[in-house]
Amino acid sequence: MKKKMLVWMFVAFASTAKAEDKVTVPATLKTVTIYRSGAEMNHIASATLKPGNSELIIDNISNKIDINSIQVKAPAAVTIMGVEFSNNYLVSAEKTPRIKMLEDSLETVRNKISRIDLAISNTGKLIDVLNANRDIKGTQTGLSVSELMKLMDYYKAKLSELQDDLLQQNAKKDKEKELIIKLQSQLKEEQSKNVATSGRLILQLSVATAGKFDFNISYIAQNAFWTPYYDIRVESTDKPLKVIQKAKINQSTGIDWKQVKLSLSTSVPSQWGDAPILSQWFLGYIDPVNVMNKDLMRNSISMRGASSAKMEEVVVVGYGTRRIDDEDKDIEKATKPIYVVNGSIMDENEFAKINPSSIKSMEKLKSNAATALYGSRANAGAVVVTLKSGLEDYVSVADNTMDVTFDISIPFDVPTNGKEQTATIQSLEVPANYKHYSVPKLDKDAYLLAQVKGWEKLNLLPGNANIIFEGTYVGKSFIDPNSVQDTLSLTLGRDKRVAIKRDKLIDYSSVKFLGSNKLQKFTYEITVKNNKNEATNVLLKDQFPTSTNKEIEVELLDGGGAEINKDLGVLNWQLQLAANETKKVRFTYSVKYPKDRTVNL
Repeated sequence: MKKKMLVWMFVAFASTAKAEDKVTVPATLKTVTIYRSGAEMNHIASATLKPGNSELIIDNISNKIDINSIQVKAPAAVTIMGVEFSNNYLVSAEKTPRIKMLEDSLETVRNKISRIDLAISNTGKLIDVLNANRDIKGTQTGLSVSELMKLMDYYKAKLSELQDDLLQQNAKKDKEKELIIKLQSQLKEEQSKNVATSGRLILQLSVATAGKFDFNISYIAQNAFWTPYYDIRVESTDKPLKVIQKAKINQSTGIDWKQVKLSLSTSVPSQWGDAPILSQWFLGYIDPVNVMNKDLMRNSISMRGASSAKMEEVVVVGYGTRRIDDEDKDIEKATKPIYVVNGSIMDENEFAKINPSSIKSMEKLKSNAATALYGSRANAGAVVVTLKSGLEDYVSVADNTMDVTFDISIPFDVPTNGKEQTATIQSLEVPANYKHYSVPKLDKDAYLLAQVKGWEKLNLLPGNANIIFEGTYVGKSFIDPNSVQDTLSLTLGRDKRVAIKRDKLIDYSSVKFLGSNKLQKFTYEITVKNNKNEATNVLLKDQFPTSTNKEIEVELLDGGGAEINKDLGVLNWQLQLAANETKKVRFTYSVKYPKDRTVNL
């Protein structure tokens, strides 16, 4: 009996000790680096541990991560013997405000339907009572004709009123049912997002000494990314264009990012890094017409004939917070300088409440300059402070060896709802050369182009761009910085004020038969008119056919002063048009081929 009691006490003690060795703590998200695909999330967790072996469970991490990317840093007194990741399905996820709002709306609509059902029931009972008493009995059998008519009119009016009320109540009920279906669909969508569970890390530890220890956890979460896009604003063609780079941030990692410091990186983690190896290259026949079309499209805004005018170098200037030199001998110590914040004078106590990270620039004026601007109250000098106004003022750009990183210095909130959240990351004024571009054979409209040199210094990424010209949204374009050219061309939209017309001149075109061959001559004339009140440059393109068949001979008889690309059969004209000026260009080519054959002319 004593042995059994000892065994039971040992098992109970062992179980209690094992339970006490398990410690569960939440992880707090501190910083996130968002990649083009995936995000590196960094947490910190604090736990009080006893000496010996123990198991630490860290909750509140993403529920879908790259296992190989998990890194846990522990103090010197703690040795990590094993790391395991799992999803915690036993902990109910906190409902998002959106889900709570939808559930409250559903409850409100259901209550409305209950009240409508009650009104329908009461109206139906009234109709039943009216129908049950429509027979004239007892002393009412001696009613006169006029009294009978009044009674019939009453029944008719009352029955009609009740039936109309019944129809209206049923119509209201149908609308509320439709609203319930919509709310349920929206709620189902919200609930299907990646917020049902959170992840957890289970650490097997060996602790040398008791104490409270901090653990730094980082890993790559898969359900997060950011996409660049741009707003391109042009006030006029004599001013630089403004490029506003923005980011669409999307995350459904299972936990909300609340007051987290964000960084946006242009790299993509978990990519294979193997160098390319050449394989054998086999030659084969191709269709020259398709190749020509593809080359023409690829070079549709070629800058071969671009103006060689020099462009100013783009310089991006950032401002940091500068502290006032307390030892400045120019400001008298007996009095204090005034503080001018965004044009408003502020006392020293109010200025001290400003967060230093919110200051964009700070300039110190000596007494003479200060009094000239602010009067005698600035005898001791003035401190002129400009605060950061937009999110882009809080973003710093780091051009690293492998990528570009945009660091946002203020805490950010991004809910785990899978919806895009926009952040402005930089705003640049870029000197540009503006010109019009047209291929009248394909499109008779003229397009306004902005040519930017030194664009590789802007850290741009491929992305869609909204074009706003002279304060009006004109459409979308695409920025493709993956180019080997030294000039980046941005399409700013169609300009109807430059009119272009292409005509085939019948009088200068002809058909001749030379023995077994047929010779056709084609002449085209292109008219360009500048209907604007200012001069403009127009890059005009057209083409003549090329042949790889020795029986088909093509000859360009007159290029009309164009720059000629014989390999592609492309003609380029650089036209300088004054205000309201009209210019014409003309080109002629001939094609000779067997007269018994048909050529795609």
